[in-house]
Amino acid sequence: MADLKLTGVEKTYGGAVNVLNNINLDITKGELIVFVGPSGCGKSTLLRMIAGLESITGGTLEIDGEVVNNVPPAQRGIAMVFQSYALYPHMTVRDNMAFALKLAKKPQAEIDASIAKASRILQLDDYLDRLPKALSGGQRQRVAIGRSIVRDPKVYLFDEPLSNLDAGLRVATRIEIAQLKESMPNSTMIYVTHDQVEAMTLATRIVVLANKGIAQVGTPLELYERPENEFVAQFIGSPSMNLLTGKITETGDITTVTLDGGGTAKSAVPTQAADKGLQVNVGVRPEDMIAVDSDPLFSGTVNFSEALGEVTLLYFKTPGSDASIIAKLPGIHIDTRGKELHFNADPKKVQIFHNAKSLYYR
Repeated sequence: MADLKLTGVEKTYGGAVNVLNNINLDITKGELIVFVGPSGCGKSTLLRMIAGLESITGGTLEIDGEVVNNVPPAQRGIAMVFQSYALYPHMTVRDNMAFALKLAKKPQAEIDASIAKASRILQLDDYLDRLPKALSGGQRQRVAIGRSIVRDPKVYLFDEPLSNLDAGLRVATRIEIAQLKESMPNSTMIYVTHDQVEAMTLATRIVVLANKGIAQVGTPLELYERPENEFVAQFIGSPSMNLLTGKITETGDITTVTLDGGGTAKSAVPTQAADKGLQVNVGVRPEDMIAVDSDPLFSGTVNFSEALGEVTLLYFKTPGSDASIIAKLPGIHIDTRGKELHFNADPKKVQIFHNAKSLYYR
């Protein structure tokens, strides 16, 4: 298992198209790091650069203290699991898992022991003599993971491994990957996904990529509770965090913001020094909106609602904007469309942003 260090890593195509710029990241042995970000942000490209499948234009990549920029993929001690499984259709599960070890001319006894260990971890003992076509999508992905485990790599790389599975299998396989990590606590894993649930439930730390670089790195709860900028605030969490404009009118232990659309927001989140009159955005997550009868942070008429069973999403039109304010209330709330409702929020969960950056004092 290995530590990784990326210093000033860049990726440019054709000398003109810059995809990633100044990526600095330390990954500690035993972590499960998840890369997330919008489509086209470069998360899969970064993973392929670590694997050696894409060249590094600038900066350095170190694995256990050794710069590996020019080291061939096969010599980096890395195993990669792709979203397409990439299994040999004419080979049994056993032979698929053994293939790389046979190419490396490992003794048969060592191959058998490695397959037995991997199949036990992944609960594949009953499928070793089957062909891939006789397996479900989730079982095929477990075989692909098993093929990596038998190689005992320094680093495991997962490139959106669950994207080809239906919703039910995604949940089951995500749990299996979490259990796999628990059974291999010293394994270093890097995982790319566009699914926030996967990121929040699997990651030791999440790396949010945007605008050709890193927007924030932190534990799932750090990113959820204390986003450093508006992009992370709205990218992490579903539905996205509501942002309302206003001006600071009181400072101190409680920061008071008078909102442009009416209403007053109070934040007890420790903030950097800020002057009265400063134009800011107030961030409140939909699940933190609390229905009240008076003294609201926000009032609005329900434009649309979605009853999802355990929760109901209420959408409010923002004056002078195409954006919606969303409240996420527990339970089922029917016949709310067209009604005016009032909301407040716990000051400890109200964020304040200036020039798209959080004013949270660290």
